[in-house]
Amino acid sequence: MVGRWNAFARDERGRVTAFVVVITTACLLFAGLVLDGGLALAAKTKAIGQAQEAARAGAQALDLATYRASGDARLDPSAAETAARRYLAVVGATGTVTADATTVRVHVDAQQRTQILGLIGLGEIAVSAEGQAHPDRGALGGAG
Repeated sequence: MVGRWNAFARDERGRVTAFVVVITTACLLFAGLVLDGGLALAAKTKAIGQAQEAARAGAQALDLATYRASGDARLDPSAAETAARRYLAVVGATGTVTADATTVRVHVDAQQRTQILGLIGLGEIAVSAEGQAHPDRGALGGAG
C-alpha cells in the first residue's frame, strides 16, 4: 500500500494539463477584461459626447421675448427639453432631459455588449453619462 502511494505521489502525468487549463482560463479572463473594458470605456466616451451635445442643442432654445426685452439669455425650458430629446433620438441614445431657465441637464444610459466576458455570464456592461449646458450670449456679447 505504501509503495503504491509513493508511486502515485511521484507520478506527474496529467499535472501539466491542469496547469495549462488554469493558465488558459486566466489568460482568457484577462483578455476579456482588456477587450470588453476597452469597449465599455469607448461606450462611456460616446455617451458623454451624446449627453453634452444634447445639452448644447437644448441650450440654443432661448426665450426670445426675455432676451429682446432685457438682454438676459434665458432658456425656454420646454423648447430646450424638446430640442435635447430630439438630438438624443437622432443619434439613437436613450436618456432623460431636464431644463430650467438657466441650465439644460441630460443623462444618457447605454448598454455595451461584451465580446469575451459573455462566456462567464456577463453579457452587457451598463454605462451612463451626464451633460449640462447654459445659454451664452457669445464671444462679443459676453457670458449670459
